[in-house]
Amino acid sequence: MNKRTEANTFNFQHTRKEGVFRTWFRGEHTNFNPDFEKMAEQDSALKWVTQGWEPAERIVTPDTKITAFGSCFAANISNWLAGRNYNILTRDEGSNAYVVKCGEGMVNSYVIRQQFEWAFEGKKFEEALWHGYEAESYGYDEDIRKQTLDIFSKTDLFILTFGLSEVWYDEVTGGVFWRSIPQEAYDPERHKFRVTTVEENKDNIRAIYDLIRKHRPDAKIITTLSPVPLIATFRPVSCISANSVSKSVLRVALDELMRELGDDGYLHYWPSYEIITDVFHSPFKQDRRHLPKAVLDFIMMLFEQVWCERQPTDEEMLKHWLAALSSSGLISDRLEAVVRDDNLNALKRIMGKRKVARHPEAEAAIRAQLDRLEKLLTK
Repeated sequence: MNKRTEANTFNFQHTRKEGVFRTWFRGEHTNFNPDFEKMAEQDSALKWVTQGWEPAERIVTPDTKITAFGSCFAANISNWLAGRNYNILTRDEGSNAYVVKCGEGMVNSYVIRQQFEWAFEGKKFEEALWHGYEAESYGYDEDIRKQTLDIFSKTDLFILTFGLSEVWYDEVTGGVFWRSIPQEAYDPERHKFRVTTVEENKDNIRAIYDLIRKHRPDAKIITTLSPVPLIATFRPVSCISANSVSKSVLRVALDELMRELGDDGYLHYWPSYEIITDVFHSPFKQDRRHLPKAVLDFIMMLFEQVWCERQPTDEEMLKHWLAALSSSGLISDRLEAVVRDDNLNALKRIMGKRKVARHPEAEAAIRAQLDRLEKLLTK
């Protein structure tokens, strides 16, 4: 039996039907869904979520010029990397570029595409589509365009975070707004709402990819899907089900493009959405939209572990993982403070409890990690 046959045989699943064994071919890349025990291990996100999405080599160094914008999750990436002394161009407080001033408010693929078309190729739009947080209208000022172009033209790595596929648009021009329309400008005869399609979002992201490849041919692109759900929907259905559709549309568009373009080595995907929705027990704050700091910090440190040449230490990864598990409810909420304060006595009190994990299947894995933490704190 050759190695290929052995591998295929290993991937067979045997089932009994009416007393007869049948075998099913599982292919060469069979990856199973992990149980609670496996997901409680410290490297579970690496094993079960980021697998297959890692770069061939770590491409981020302290000299890499990074531009990150899109949904509010992009701001978290920018803030974390800037705090770790990476070169984030969209943190320039002296710039008036919209990708600096309100880049985390660009939540749909249309507006991100608009910024690249405007900056790189001077495209202007027929109606005032861009508005700030206070509903103030932004124009297509040439000086601001040049500031945006300067940022894009220096960028080695674009991190683009897509947030939703629901949009407001101008039925006359076809232009899509950043957000909804200011009340005083709303015209029911021309301003409409809709859910965009997978194909439309795929076309937008491909256009962004093509523009970057044309004007910054050596730059890399990391796309992400924001885990932050809709605060409200304008559809006549529940916000929860509308959010599921909104995220799914974008996720499918990103996946199809990765399958088409990923082998070129310039377009990448970071599964922040999947990390939040499948790794943690209860990852959101009380509002069910925003993430606790400990969960955010772990995801950012995991990003650093996967993408950055300068690696976090094992101690950093363990502490951030346990703090995130504590913050998201899998283990005692007091453990987050233990990690923050390096409080050995409080850790021993937690370890002395009969049960430390919410799921019995996770108990052994969590206790093993607490043992490691105890050894670190007794050094």
